[in-house]
Amino acid sequence: MPVIECDVEAARERLEAADVTVEPGNTEHERWRAERGGASAVAYDDKVVIQGSEPRDLEALLREGGGRAHVYFDGGARGNPGPAGIGWVIVTGDGIAAEGSEAIGRATNNQAEYEALVAALEAARDYGFEEVHVRGDSELIVKQVRGEYDTKNPELREKRVTVRELLSSFDEWTLEHVPREVNDRADALANEAMDRA
Repeated sequence: MPVIECDVEAARERLEAADVTVEPGNTEHERWRAERGGASAVAYDDKVVIQGSEPRDLEALLREGGGRAHVYFDGGARGNPGPAGIGWVIVTGDGIAAEGSEAIGRATNNQAEYEALVAALEAARDYGFEEVHVRGDSELIVKQVRGEYDTKNPELREKRVTVRELLSSFDEWTLEHVPREVNDRADALANEAMDRA
């Protein structure tokens, strides 16, 4: 459940500018309420609390855009191929800005890694970050995206193109391979997703 500390009147204006209907709060403590997709936002004096199954759209509208983020991704499969899951984390100077975890059905480890990278970059783009420093523990995926390794598999080649298009939407980006222990939160989220698969 994301909690965004902000000027709630400015946040209300951002929602209304994005054609989100904002209604009065239900209690004396609530300043206003808004809903979009599978999420609802409730404003209090100096913060907005977002609830629901799909908070990302509302959260992206409410957070101040711009800035730099560190993005971690991981994907895996139990068996290769097998039940697969992905995890990703976006970190700023203020801590974890967002994270996600999703079971993606049957896939190979490499397919899951690419799915995790795509989901992480889409989230960073939706949150309006201008600069991303992306880190993952799959050396193969990192080197394929950077062009150091060829991608022979047609499906992975298509995913690589998608990743490159997403990266081009940022003013500045880096992509580096890191040890698994540096990527532990994304790894834990991917494992949680595989447990649900």
